[in-house]
Formats: sequence, C-alpha cells, structure tokens
Amino acid sequence: MEHLVEHMRISYHSVHEPVCGNCKKHCRSYESLREHLIGPLPKQECKNVFNIRGCKFCLTLLDSPNARRVHLERCQHSGGLLANFANLGLRDNLTLDNGYARGRQVVALACKMVGGGNDGSLDLCARVCLIDENENIIFHTFVKPPIPVTNYRYETTGIRPEYLRDATPLRQVQKKIQDFLCNGEPMWKIRPRGGKARILVGHDLDRLHLEYPAVMMRDTAKYPPLMKTSKLSNSLKYLTQAYLGYDIQTGMQDPYEDCVATMRLYIRMKSQNHAVEDSPLASDPQNRNNFASWRQSELERMSPEEMLAISRSDYYCWCLDS
Repeated sequence: MEHLVEHMRISYHSVHEPVCGNCKKHCRSYESLREHLIGPLPKQECKNVFNIRGCKFCLTLLDSPNARRVHLERCQHSGGLLANFANLGLRDNLTLDNGYARGRQVVALACKMVGGGNDGSLDLCARVCLIDENENIIFHTFVKPPIPVTNYRYETTGIRPEYLRDATPLRQVQKKIQDFLCNGEPMWKIRPRGGKARILVGHDLDRLHLEYPAVMMRDTAKYPPLMKTSKLSNSLKYLTQAYLGYDIQTGMQDPYEDCVATMRLYIRMKSQNHAVEDSPLASDPQNRNNFASWRQSELERMSPEEMLAISRSDYYCWCLDS
C-alpha cells in the first residue's frame, strides 16, 4: 500500500486519461493505450477483444462487432475533398466578430513555411489560414517574411517569389490575427472561462510567434494524450492518419488542410464523455492536499478505487471546453 500511495501521488491518474475498455488500465497517452492494445507487445486478452470490437482510430471498445462497423463509418474522416476547398481564393478582410455568433468561439490556425538564412533552413511564415469550427475559411493570405527568402520550398509549399512580393508584412498579419482572437477584449483581461476571446487551435503554435495567452491555446503538438510515450510531440501528419484515418501533407501542401486536421483532432478530444468534477485539476487549491505526506496513514487504508476518486489530472483536458 505504501508503494501504491506513492504511485498515485506522482502518476496523476484521473477520469481524463485514456483507459482500456477491457481491463480498465489507465494510460498517460493514446499512444500508450495503442501499444497496450495493438502494439508489438500488447496485453493478449485485451488485443483479442479489441480486434473484434475495437475502433483503431479513437481506441474505443464497442458493444458488438455490428456496433463497431457502424461506429467506424462515423469515426473515420475523409480528406479527399479538402484540396478543392483550399483553393477557393485568398481572404484577408479579417474583422472583429465578422458576423459570427457570440460566445466562446474556436478557430484553427496553420501556416506554411519557406526558408531563410544562408542555407535556407530557417523557417519563415509565408502563408496563413484561419478556419472556424465548421471548417469555413475566415482568413487566408500570403505573408511577407521580415527577412529575405532563400528557399521557397516550392515542391511542398507551392509558393513562388511573385506571391510574396506585395504580400502583407508578417507583423501586420500577426496584429490582425491577434486582434481577431482577442475579439475586443484587452489581453490582460482574458480568462479561460467567460469573455469573448476565441480559443486558438493549432499544431506547434510556438512557431507562429503570436502573443496570446497560453490558457486560450489548444496545441495538438503539446497535448499530453496526443504525445508519444517518450513525451515528445507527434507530427500532425501522423496524428491525422492514426486518429482521423486519412493522409495529409502529400505533395504540394496547403495550410487549410492542416487547419482542418487540427480542428478535427480538437473536436474529437473535446467530445470525450468524461465524468464531471468540481475541481478537475491537481493544481486547484481544493486538491493540493489530496496526497499530502501527512495523510499517508489515511491513504494507506483506502482502496485503489477510493484513491482514484480523489486523484486529479495534471493537465487541462479539452473536454472541459464543452
């Protein structure tokens, strides 16, 4: 029991973790759960059940093989038509509210990079796309980097020198997007709950160098359930193939395709049906003494189920945005 208490103290198990539908094992990430179910060394009993009734995308265990077939039709996305929508034209008339419904809104942002520096290895943002939850383009424009471009990476970006010659400078694009995200609220006043500021979804958002509160960002590269078991980031290409069931970033790439993938991943994570808790985070004041050392004797008398009931997550689960 002493070892179990110590394990619970440092593991932060909670209702928000991925859980095996068969043996109820708690995993730190979906990659860990995937290895448990269908990896090189899976738990054989769970693997056998999962092969019959499991969804390889969301890793859910269904009630029957028939329920699994119906579920897979809804769970697997298609990316075949994205390229057609991506080239509908540039839209750079980004304005506050822009006719969208009031309340806490979510937008996804992606960009394509060209190369700068002597060897062209320095990433420079040259094209930006912003979409809403319904995958409609809000903002889509070329961006003029602050330093000369030495490699346009045309094979993957499709960007030519003439596209950037009269493009909007990076600072102006950053300011325009920042104002749109804040939606009339001062930066210092933005809070996770309430207010008009928008939630920003993306992959590796640090590359965009936007000034925006971290509590309002949902980064698929840093979300613990979507990371590798080594706690390193997965690529957006891998996440889309593994969890949505289609391929992106093949051939010439478009930021709209990346926007759609990150928004779909966010919605999938947000839609999880987790138990509601008054104080869901381990950092909440009400939970700071849940596994305090002075409670050791009391904790050792608890059952594993009772300890799990007071254990809380060390990360913000996106289901809390619902």
